[in-house]
Amino acid sequence: MLLANIQNLLDILLDEIHAESSNDLSEDSIQKLRHFFPDNLLLAALDLIDRERVMRLKTQWGRSFYEVHGSTSAYTVQPDLPSHMPAYCSCPSFAFSVLLSEDQLMCKHLLAVKLAQRLNKCVERNITDEGIPSTQLVSNE
Repeated sequence: MLLANIQNLLDILLDEIHAESSNDLSEDSIQKLRHFFPDNLLLAALDLIDRERVMRLKTQWGRSFYEVHGSTSAYTVQPDLPSHMPAYCSCPSFAFSVLLSEDQLMCKHLLAVKLAQRLNKCVERNITDEGIPSTQLVSNE
């Protein structure tokens, strides 16, 4: 229950960021995000956005998938799942820190996607059927 309440508060904050309709985070928004995430995770997510590592892959039939190019690999990210697990990233940090130990709300890749979506900073690429990441189980529209 507590985790759901925290997740709801975070969603409200992310919606506020989107409502600011600026392509940059305000200092106030950064300070608010620091209440949810450690500085190293927040800075790493912002760095991924700044280096244009957050990809929104669009299919010819209108579905979108997200991929984040991290320091060692590209990871598939589902920021909005219609299930009891609200989001997913294929990185090891998500599996360990988010799912197993529950130390963090999300990994840097997932945070980068959520912020890049709201700041309109996803790098958009059109893909064919063959280019769809094999780990995609649920599409994000």
